[in-house]
Amino acid sequence: MPEVSEQEFNQQRLQQVNEALSSGMFVYVRKLLQHMPAFDLALILESSTAKNRPVLWQLIDPDFHGEVLEELNEEVRKGILTSMPPEKLAAVAEGMDIDDLAEVLRTLPDNIYNKVLESMDSQDRSRVETALSYEEDTAGGIMNTDTITLRPDVSVKVVLRYLRLKGNLPDATDSFYVVDRNNRFIGVVSLAAIVTAKAEAIVSCLINAEVEAVQANMDEQDVAQLFERHDWFSAPVIDEQGHLLGRITIDDVIDIIRENAEHSMMSMAGLDDEADTFAPVIKSTKQRTLWLGVNLITALMAVAVTSMFEDVFQQLAILAVLNSLVPSMGGVAGNQTLTLVIRGMALGHVGDSNARALLSKEVAIGFLNGIIWATLIATVVAIWKQDLMLGGVIAFAMLMNMTAAGLAGVSIPLILKRMKIDPALAGGVILTTVTDVLGIFAFLGTATLFLT
Repeated sequence: MPEVSEQEFNQQRLQQVNEALSSGMFVYVRKLLQHMPAFDLALILESSTAKNRPVLWQLIDPDFHGEVLEELNEEVRKGILTSMPPEKLAAVAEGMDIDDLAEVLRTLPDNIYNKVLESMDSQDRSRVETALSYEEDTAGGIMNTDTITLRPDVSVKVVLRYLRLKGNLPDATDSFYVVDRNNRFIGVVSLAAIVTAKAEAIVSCLINAEVEAVQANMDEQDVAQLFERHDWFSAPVIDEQGHLLGRITIDDVIDIIRENAEHSMMSMAGLDDEADTFAPVIKSTKQRTLWLGVNLITALMAVAVTSMFEDVFQQLAILAVLNSLVPSMGGVAGNQTLTLVIRGMALGHVGDSNARALLSKEVAIGFLNGIIWATLIATVVAIWKQDLMLGGVIAFAMLMNMTAAGLAGVSIPLILKRMKIDPALAGGVILTTVTDVLGIFAFLGTATLFLT
């Protein structure tokens, strides 16, 4: 039998759950959900309609609610959380990591958020408030406060005895953090070093000098780049005074990378990267209307330019047929450059130091592509309509627009970034407007000069 892909298996399982729900077989659904890991439970919830989610949530074992909440996207999670009493939320929060709990609390309305904090014990409340004091997209906002610290002057024998007494290590522990009596960060000692060192060895002699601490206010994208560059599994987080605050682990970084990828993809369509696929119709309509309005305004700009040349259309109907060709080619070429630049900016490859070199390169590429495709389309049009001048007009417009597309594809995201505007969100719309308006104006303006 052919192997079933993971996606097909998930769809089969979802269909099985939905059919059982529609038949009222709730006990059967509970048993199905009981053996699923948290990620799969979250996938089932996100793939279900808004009507079925409350029922499914009630059928999931409450002991797994915290783990499932960690895996849900923000929109779906918010819908579930707002329907839960604060006492139940506080009970769910007890088993969650501090960074995940802080992320969950940020999505709650203020009144529920305050009630949940009030129902927590003082130690957990203090940890959560520390995490919430930092911006969501910073190292402090994604860190976990569950760490094991060591003094530099103790022996490995003492450390091992302490670890045995402690019993359990925090998840994803590969290192311990060395601090002084004032909790100032000194360095990192790997778990492997502790396990393999002689019992009389002193901790200060085992410190790995290559591992550096991350500042709490560092942007999460910069954190992800550090993990990629150094192949870290975890990293300590410190404040401006050097005090140890917590740690970031590789699972947090994977979440950042995934969220950034989703953000770039969804932003180009004007959608929130946390958008709920099965959100109610009215809610989804509201979310999309604003972006459609922005696109309508930009389209009207192109129409306004076209309307300036109504007399030319009346004289030469062929111009109306060819009018969309130049803006279309410029738009495709510009979007290639735009996508490349946005990706380079996200990876840290593009900045002020090399922007001019990249600009020169992309303009040159646009110019060469312009020559290639202008020659080709001019030949086709000239042979088709037996008109060399018409071929020359469209060739000139094509060359100008594709060169401008390369220029715009680099400069637009760089300008937007300086203005603190997300290039992935606004870059595509602005670029399309530039290539449409310039392409139409170049083609029809040149046609007006030489063909009428």
